[in-house]
Amino acid sequence: MTDTGQMITAAPAAPPVDSGPGPAGRGRLVLGRLLAARWAVAGAVTVLLLFALAFGGPHLIPWDYAAPDYTALRRPPSATHWFGTNGIGQDVFAQTVRGLQKSLVIGLLVALFSTALASLVGACAGYFGGWTDRLLMFLVDLMLVLPSFLLITIVSPKLRGAGWIAFVALLALFNWMITARVIRSMTISLKAREFVRAAQFMGVRPLRIILRHILPNVASFLIIDATIAVGGAVMSETALSYFGFGVRAPDVSLGTLLAAGTSEAPVFPWLFYFAAGLLVLFVLAVNLVGDGLRDALDPTSEGPRPSRRRRAENRSSS
Repeated sequence: MTDTGQMITAAPAAPPVDSGPGPAGRGRLVLGRLLAARWAVAGAVTVLLLFALAFGGPHLIPWDYAAPDYTALRRPPSATHWFGTNGIGQDVFAQTVRGLQKSLVIGLLVALFSTALASLVGACAGYFGGWTDRLLMFLVDLMLVLPSFLLITIVSPKLRGAGWIAFVALLALFNWMITARVIRSMTISLKAREFVRAAQFMGVRPLRIILRHILPNVASFLIIDATIAVGGAVMSETALSYFGFGVRAPDVSLGTLLAAGTSEAPVFPWLFYFAAGLLVLFVLAVNLVGDGLRDALDPTSEGPRPSRRRRAENRSSS
C-alpha cells in the first residue's frame, strides 16, 4: 500500500516514430495516385495503343510501305487500302504506321540520351562545385545560346551516310541543357543531406555517391522530364523531317509524310490528315501522362485525390 500523499505515475509511452512509407508503400501510393488521374490513364492507354499500332500495324496488311500498287493511284480509303494510296500507289496505312514507328523510336532514343546526359552533367556540376561547376555551366550556357535548329540543318546533310542514328545524336545534343540546370540545383540541395555526408565520411567515391545517392533521389523529376521529352523529340523530328533535314527516303517518318501530303491535302486529304492526327494524338497523350506522373510522384502527396463526387459526399456528411 502507498501513502495517500504519494502519487505513483507511470511514464507515458513514447509515440511511435513515423518514418514514412517504405519503398513498397511508396510504390502503391504512386500507383494509386496515377490510377486516380483518369486523364493520365487515358493518355497511357493511348500511348500503348499507338505503340501497338506502330509495331503491329505492318503485320495486319499485305502491303509494304515502299511497294507501289500501280493499279491504285491516289485511291481513297477502302477495304483493300485502309488509308488509301498516294500518287505512286503506295499504301498510306503502311507508310503511316512505318512513319509512326520511326518517329516513336527516334523520340524515345532522344529522350533517353538527353536525359542521361543532363543527369550526369547536372549532378557532377552540383556535387563537385568549384571550377567543375563553372566549366560545365559555361558549356550549358554556350549550348543554350547556339541556334540549335540552324546548326542541325547545317550539320545534318553532312551526316547523310551515318543514317538516322546520327540524327538522333544531333537532337539529343541540343535537348539536355535546361534539365541539367534543374538537376544541378537539386544536387546542391541534396549534397547537404545527412545520408550524402555520411557516405562522404565513409570514404565512398564521388561518382558512386552520385550514382547511388544523388540520382535516385531526383529520379522522379527525371522520369517526368523524360516522358515529356519524348513528345518534344517527336515534334522536333517531325519539323526537321518536314523540311528535309531528318529522315530521308526511302525511309519515312511522320514528318516526311506530312511534307509529302501538305500540297495535296485539299484534294486528297487522306495523304495528310492520318499522319497529322496520329502526331497530335501522341503528343497530347504523352503530355497527359507527364502531368499524371508529376502529380503521382510529388513527394508532398499523401494519397490519391478523391473524386469530385467523393468530396461532395464528405462535405454533405460533415
